[in-house]
Amino acid sequence: MQNEANLTLVMTDRTPPSVDAGLLAEPRLVVEPGLAARVSAVAEPVLQGMGYRLVRIRISGEAGCTVQIMAERPDGTMLIEDCEAVSRALSPVLDIADPIERAYRLEISSPGIDRPLVRRSDFERHAGHLVRIEMSVAAHGRKRFRGMIAGVEGDAVRLKRDDVKAGEEAEVLLVMEEIADARLVLTDELIAESMRRGKAAEREMRRDLGLAPPLPEHARRDLSKGHKPKPKKKPDPKNTKQHRLAAERARRGDIDPDEGD
Repeated sequence: MQNEANLTLVMTDRTPPSVDAGLLAEPRLVVEPGLAARVSAVAEPVLQGMGYRLVRIRISGEAGCTVQIMAERPDGTMLIEDCEAVSRALSPVLDIADPIERAYRLEISSPGIDRPLVRRSDFERHAGHLVRIEMSVAAHGRKRFRGMIAGVEGDAVRLKRDDVKAGEEAEVLLVMEEIADARLVLTDELIAESMRRGKAAEREMRRDLGLAPPLPEHARRDLSKGHKPKPKKKPDPKNTKQHRLAAERARRGDIDPDEGD
């Protein structure tokens, strides 16, 4: 059925845009079942062809029927211009494929600050932040966990739990392919980091559009490749004890015994 497109944008992480082929093709570990999977089969190839990654598809009964598609660039960015481009490209494709047999409202959005984590790189990028995880199968005697992401080890994420009860392990390894849902918890630290990256992204976009002057050459250098600006050499001191003694000898007319050797 024909869809009615709608765009929404929630603040998300933003770093200078780049298309990393490896990240672009990285598979999701958390996928949707049923009708959402049918929409995913249509949407994901279109998004990947445009340089975006599918994050999540959610279908709800809001406003009759709403199909929400969360997408992002491989570096975790997504601005309103990206949402508009995705909507223009995806709407006619969904109309032709017709994965939903009734009228629906299409909503393209960024993942948001308290975003779902669906890929290995999501857990790596957000190490140090608080997350809620629900497992599809029980792990360590339970299905729900909350804690700080301590890193990724092999096919599992290490979690430092903040909901530990007596007799339970403070740190656990959770197999990522057994995770049914993982979402960041909104904290002051997460908001502050997202705002910093969001401001940097806005400045970068304005430069790309020619609305702001480009960065000077020294600021565009990649410091990770050793192009560090050279520190200014400090002038030699001119009032040391040696200088003062030499001046005093010259005033008295004394001759330096080492002079002329």
